[in-house]
Amino acid sequence: MIKNQFYVISLLVILSMILVACSGGDAGGTSESSGGSESEAVTLKFFHKWPEPEHMEFYEFAVQEYEKNHPNVTIEMEAVADEPYKDKIRVLMAANEVPDVYFSWAGEFSWKFARAGQALDITDAVMNTDWKDQVILSAVEPYKLDGKIYGVPMRINAKFMVYNKAMFEEYGISEPATWDEFLTACSTLKENGVVPLAFGDEFPWAASHYVGDFNAKLVGGDVRSADYLLTAPAEKLFTDPGYVEGLARFQTLVTAGCFNEGPNGISHSSARSSFIAGKAGMIYIELEEFVTVADGMGQDAFGFFQFPSGSGDEGDQKLLTGAPDGFMISASTEHPEEAMDFLKFITGPEMGKEYVKRLGIPSAAVGAVNDETALPIVVKGVESINTASGMALWLDTDINIKIVEVYLPGMQAILNGTKTPEELMQEVHDAAVQAQSELSQ
Repeated sequence: MIKNQFYVISLLVILSMILVACSGGDAGGTSESSGGSESEAVTLKFFHKWPEPEHMEFYEFAVQEYEKNHPNVTIEMEAVADEPYKDKIRVLMAANEVPDVYFSWAGEFSWKFARAGQALDITDAVMNTDWKDQVILSAVEPYKLDGKIYGVPMRINAKFMVYNKAMFEEYGISEPATWDEFLTACSTLKENGVVPLAFGDEFPWAASHYVGDFNAKLVGGDVRSADYLLTAPAEKLFTDPGYVEGLARFQTLVTAGCFNEGPNGISHSSARSSFIAGKAGMIYIELEEFVTVADGMGQDAFGFFQFPSGSGDEGDQKLLTGAPDGFMISASTEHPEEAMDFLKFITGPEMGKEYVKRLGIPSAAVGAVNDETALPIVVKGVESINTASGMALWLDTDINIKIVEVYLPGMQAILNGTKTPEELMQEVHDAAVQAQSELSQ
């Protein structure tokens, strides 16, 4: 009897060993797979503003690469275009349905999320690890509030005046270095039957890039900063004469016939297509658009220069209008470690180089933009960013939303001739006073 029991027990032990061997580990351990150790299943919601096919192709590739190496993580990605994104992210924030990793413009657009407790403080994760060596830290600055980091840039960007080289050569135009020289270049093109500036302001962020550059060049930096941050005394908010002068110069571009007809009814992409087709001499575009222009007319067919909107006035003439674009992490995410790891991955050098190669857009990852990954004219643009004294962030994302809602439609009214610069700046002042009052409550 005892002998039979011994055989039975021995057989059970052998069978259990076989089962453990087949399962790849013991009953209480973690199974191994080709992608590394698996742990609890994690799903991250990832929301950005680039639904265009070429962008989605990159992000789908990045997500697949991450999931391949992290088999327990699933990334649910959603993307909507620029303007709808602004509305949808605000709705999600108001409903407390913040995606784990989400896009945000730098400056005030991101700071309001941080102030509302909807963005995770990732200072330690960035500065106390090798992450700080993988991203251009100057591009992180616009995502800092009160010394804390709330976002990491995916790319760097700036606005340049691009021109048709053949037209400039034909009509004897040199790259203008002052506001007066710029107006002379516009006049010369117009006299020769060429639209000087292709411009589409169907969505008025396009006008805000002009006006934001004027503000940076015509208003002293300390004054502008206090106005944008609403820290100036209420009676002084947006009352500097440089703001009116900036709108007056914007109006001059209309009255002098520098723009094409009906810019408020034309999209920016349509205006860009017009320039590429040789129907205009210049266009004010972002560095990330250089590849599109190069694809359409050849990279040697156009040049660029910094828009001389001020030329010796109160502001900083070496500032460039532009900003990094990047991502933040929800303060309420249930998976902060995984969210930070995913963000580090997509903003790192490996994906940065892939980003530049596939899209031609400068990445904020260290070493991602070079002669092997980018067009020479894009590399030159990045060099211009690096030598600028700083960045004047996109106006529509750098000021309070209540001011934006007055300022941008007012720019369209100036284009239509239905509002004066003085009238608009009075409305901007009133909106700023109201916004400041609400913030102090």
